[in-house]
Amino acid sequence: MRIAIVNDMFIAVEAMRRVLTTASGHQVAWIARDGIEAVERCAQDRPDLILMDLVMPNLNGVEATRQIMARTPCAIVVVTANVDDNASKVFEAMGAGALDAVNTPALSQPGNFDGAKALLAKIETIGRLLGPPGERKAAVAGARRPPGQHEQLVAIGASAGGPAALATLLSALPADFPAALVIVQHVDEQFAPGLVSWLGSHTRLRVLLAEEGDRLRAGTVFLAAKEHHLVLASPTHLGYTRHPVDCSYQPSVDVFFKSVERNWQGTAVGVLLTGMGRDGAEGLKALRDRGHHTIAQDEATSAVFGMPRAAIQLDAATDILALDKIGPCLANMLK
Repeated sequence: MRIAIVNDMFIAVEAMRRVLTTASGHQVAWIARDGIEAVERCAQDRPDLILMDLVMPNLNGVEATRQIMARTPCAIVVVTANVDDNASKVFEAMGAGALDAVNTPALSQPGNFDGAKALLAKIETIGRLLGPPGERKAAVAGARRPPGQHEQLVAIGASAGGPAALATLLSALPADFPAALVIVQHVDEQFAPGLVSWLGSHTRLRVLLAEEGDRLRAGTVFLAAKEHHLVLASPTHLGYTRHPVDCSYQPSVDVFFKSVERNWQGTAVGVLLTGMGRDGAEGLKALRDRGHHTIAQDEATSAVFGMPRAAIQLDAATDILALDKIGPCLANMLK
């Protein structure tokens, strides 16, 4: 992969550059010292992946991510000194289109890098998501059935740009929303608690980390919390599984949607939001084929139109809606 580094600290740039040289198949495309330079360089030479710092002079990483995703979309991973200390900015960057976040590797001894393994693992995951080199640019760029039971469920999948999209959607739902909501957002297990807290500040609903054996409850939002697949293990309870192991992301939106198609006995609505790649498209199609209502976010309001586009191409979406219309649609539909 051709990887760009955006960071104003020489020692951080050097640590990342050296880490990349330890893995075959990666090369440094270019280095930018601030957000303004990164936006300009990306427009001239779009890499496969950008390692983006958060705190920089002139233009910070959040705004640089937002501008890059608007002008020349590219896979972006936030690499910052301490992800936990910058959780709010990390979620802002992910809302703008960043795919993931990891701590900046540090050179502890000559040839030894603290955090190198974590960074390379992120890069490997993004590489699988983007697919072969020839497909990487493209990757960036029914009737409802009567309910079998009174219970109602909203199944939501999101990736790049998801946190901000989720906040917008949830903020539009009333406190007495009569359905349970389950969210599979591509995010590391360590960031999930912070995302739950952040989303909770944007909605009148209760937001929880999904735990093994949780029973679905109306008016409660459950967020996938582990680096395994969240599934509807029974008609009423959530669970986790390691299988299938060959998914680009764990948790996978497709795996959850398909478990809903198999096990849910009430009324369900599937929602696929902004994100890179194709995760969720086949699962949304399975939900629609089963007679459930399905919604895909439209291109104009998606930070990255990969996942919704893939679903639309499969004719998986009953409705294609702007982000600000999805929450009101759900509130009206599930009265």
